[in-house]
Amino acid sequence: MLLAERVQNERLRQIIKELQRHRFGRRAETLPEDQMLLGLEDVEQDEADRAAQIDGSSPDGRQARGHKRRINRGALPGHLPRIEIVVDIDEKTCPCCRGELHRIGEDRSERLDMVPAQFRVVVTRRPKYACRACEDGVVQAQAPARLIESGLPTEATVAQVLVSKYADHLPLYRQAQIYARQGIALDRSTLADWVGHGRLPSAPAA
Repeated sequence: MLLAERVQNERLRQIIKELQRHRFGRRAETLPEDQMLLGLEDVEQDEADRAAQIDGSSPDGRQARGHKRRINRGALPGHLPRIEIVVDIDEKTCPCCRGELHRIGEDRSERLDMVPAQFRVVVTRRPKYACRACEDGVVQAQAPARLIESGLPTEATVAQVLVSKYADHLPLYRQAQIYARQGIALDRSTLADWVGHGRLPSAPAA
């Protein structure tokens, strides 16, 4: 543990030096912000690893750190949907006198859960109708307008590709790799075509 602390301190010193060079050094010596953030992330992850190891060997320390997390983590936004899970006892009779137990309160905790992105297929059906008496033509509802004529994506799919590319800086080839993991084979040129159809005129060029 002492050796790990020394390594950690040396990394922190190096990060401080790089921050100082980024702030006060010549332009050629400045450190890109992305590299700075990556360095800080590594330090924070190492600290979390050590805390997890300590939690595994010290129940008292784990409880204290858990209490500290509850104080510092803040509150989850109220607009998020809540899914309540009730963990109740099986036997509701007093273990001493066998009388019926009555509820006096509850402990409530909230955790942030995430549902991974789920792809689905929107099937549009347009029934056709004809009159048996006159048999004069076929009546059918007009097909809804599409952002990309005869294309696969819905407007929401195109919007997700645009947000991932321009807001999250996720290149199209990486997005194609993400879709491939879900069994959806999309060529990068196909995604580029979607971006070209869905991009606003004011958006930067790809």
